[in-house]
Amino acid sequence: MDLNMIVLVAPTLSILIQIFSAIVAYRIFHGRGDSGKMLEFSNLIKECTVTYLNRQFFTVSVFSVILAVIIDLAFGFFTALTFSVGSIFSAFSAYIGTIIAVNTNFRTARNARRGINKAFQTAFQGGTAIGLILTGFGILVVSGLYILFSSMRYNDPSMLVGLGFGASLVGLFARVGGGIYTKAADISADLVGKVEAGLAEDDPRNPAAIADQVGDNVGDIAGTGSDVFQSYVCTLVAAIILGASIYGSSGIAYPLLVLGSGLISSMVGSFFTRVKSKNIRRLINVGMYVSAALTALASAMISWIIFNSLNAFYIILTGIIAVVLLAYVTEYYTSPEKKPVKSIVKASETGTAINILSGLTVGLESTAIPTIIFLATILLAYHFEGLYGITLAAVGFLSINATLISMASYGPIVDNANGLITMSGADPESRRTMDSLDAVGNVTKAICKVYAVGTSVLAQVALFSAYLNATNLKTLDISNPLTIAGMLTGGMLTFLLCSLIIRAVSRAAYTMIKEIRKHIVHAATVIGDTIGDPLKDAAGPSLDIFINLIGMTALIYATHIFAAK
Repeated sequence: MDLNMIVLVAPTLSILIQIFSAIVAYRIFHGRGDSGKMLEFSNLIKECTVTYLNRQFFTVSVFSVILAVIIDLAFGFFTALTFSVGSIFSAFSAYIGTIIAVNTNFRTARNARRGINKAFQTAFQGGTAIGLILTGFGILVVSGLYILFSSMRYNDPSMLVGLGFGASLVGLFARVGGGIYTKAADISADLVGKVEAGLAEDDPRNPAAIADQVGDNVGDIAGTGSDVFQSYVCTLVAAIILGASIYGSSGIAYPLLVLGSGLISSMVGSFFTRVKSKNIRRLINVGMYVSAALTALASAMISWIIFNSLNAFYIILTGIIAVVLLAYVTEYYTSPEKKPVKSIVKASETGTAINILSGLTVGLESTAIPTIIFLATILLAYHFEGLYGITLAAVGFLSINATLISMASYGPIVDNANGLITMSGADPESRRTMDSLDAVGNVTKAICKVYAVGTSVLAQVALFSAYLNATNLKTLDISNPLTIAGMLTGGMLTFLLCSLIIRAVSRAAYTMIKEIRKHIVHAATVIGDTIGDPLKDAAGPSLDIFINLIGMTALIYATHIFAAK
């Protein structure tokens, strides 16, 4: 088997997908000439979003350059190089995705007057372009660097660990920074606008309305995109390292080909959302199911060709099934048509305290089934292929990543479009259209937040598997004082990080509220929402990347220390 020829398939597919995504984005942007309030507000949101991203990534770049120099001195040139490449691609992917989103928002709002299907197609095609670009970059950068190193006769896949570290670092900045910004803007807009001034959602008289729209882009597009991108890269790096040590070239080729086939399947699945239907949620689900089925079929064929066995396919299938099950469970707990949400609505009738308690109850309960799904996936994967099987399960989970990112991006796109409709005073029919799409978008955003957590969980298990393989560690002695100290430190860091993020949100919101009150002269659900938002959109998701960052740091140390021995 010619490894170089097989590995070349992955970056080739990625480049073709990038071209397709560029065409989709061009078709969305083409002919956007318009005038009036909607264009004025759209340009303002775009300007503020770009300003935020430029400031954030300038700060990140300065920090990354300093850290790259330190890594070069401590671990060598190639680790510093891969770290820099991972940082650049993570930032660039988030930036490009956000630019596509802020342009798609306006076109979606404009097309709302032409009916729900036209508006939906515009929004989801924008999300599709973002999903394919982010995922395509992930495959391109990992496979491209491996091919480059192989051509230089550096065939050790562990040289790629810096890639995941760089992607995780930028992802942490994007997720934390975007989360703090969006939740501070959201809280201040709600408390002052809705509660104190009695203004409607996205009322242009609320000074925080624009900041709230900007926050959706920098938090839910750039933040989520960087989050999933780093999990994607970390998982692929771990799969290549473990695969090379166990199966040689076959172990490297299989995850790359599976993810490449998933990229194509996601593109094909997006075409199934382009039929006319008033059941938008069903259209999105059909696209996901088609992508999952095609990826499963392709992974079975690849498994038989490479390994002459279907064991690897069974593991990939467990990961794919886990994604579908998680989507179903999340939809159940977040859909306004289902019992959990209705119970919170009913509890709101009795006041703020019961509303908050009811929301916490449902939230805590909702963790049970996803945890069982993760446990079953990991145990089944280990049964078939040991530690390598766990990394393959993570690969299967991420194989339809482009589809899930499309769904994640669709949510903030229609949210922004709905805001533009409201702020510009569009006709009532357009408002009803966007309200319907926005309701579906809230569910897809929730699904993709759970998906982002899932990718992080499996990516971290995959990284830990690679760490065990690199250190030849067979057992972990939990009675060792050093192990106990490490476990307690890890537990402490999660609470400390959440505390710092929530405090930052509170301080930023406090400053914004004081400023808003200068320019404009109590509902239980609004108060409950302002408490829950920083937890689910800022503190919680940031933990995923933070844990992966620690895992990548441990893997870098392990590969260099044991290589020296």
